[in-house]
Amino acid sequence: MGLAASQARYLLLTARKSDLEFSGQQINQSRMQLANITNELFNVATTLDPNSTQAIQIQLRINSLQSLDQALELQLRRVDTQQKSVQTEIEAVQKVIDKNITLTFKTFA
Repeated sequence: MGLAASQARYLLLTARKSDLEFSGQQINQSRMQLANITNELFNVATTLDPNSTQAIQIQLRINSLQSLDQALELQLRRVDTQQKSVQTEIEAVQKVIDKNITLTFKTFA
């Protein structure tokens, strides 16, 4: 791979890494919102009779929010895995660029 192609690949990978970081931040934000809602529901549930229909409905909502949180956690893990693989590829491309620069300067030196 030539220097220009390597540089283009490096820039593409850097942009992909930034996109993945942004996705991870969005997922974390969503998880934080779910945690806040769950906390509010727990606070409401503590004032109710545990066997009342309202308490049972609140518990069902909490369970569904926890399921959503687990799905978001899995999605975050996938994004983290992709981010690590992109970082590994960035490092490999950086080595190729460094090697191309070294060979170029040896040729002209």
